[in-house]
Amino acid sequence: MRRIMCLSLLGILPALVNAGPVDINTADATTIAQELNGVGASRAKAIVEYREKNGRFATPEDVLKVSGIGPQVLKLNRDNIRTGQSPKPASKP
Repeated sequence: MRRIMCLSLLGILPALVNAGPVDINTADATTIAQELNGVGASRAKAIVEYREKNGRFATPEDVLKVSGIGPQVLKLNRDNIRTGQSPKPASKP
């Protein structure tokens, strides 16, 4: 019984792992699909194809320009989407 429970937990463990940060301007489709929640192989491929055709994404919100990527996908992944842009330092008063 214990063995069955352990095997069951191992089966759902990958689904419980959070997405990780990914630079959508440099990552390949496989990496994007692995790291972003709600993004499978076809959506990840669409992100890469959009980038190759239209150039770099300036902000995480630019991913909404990709067909098949909607507000919910952005909401799920906003904190993990990188665009290679470093945040601007706070201005001094």
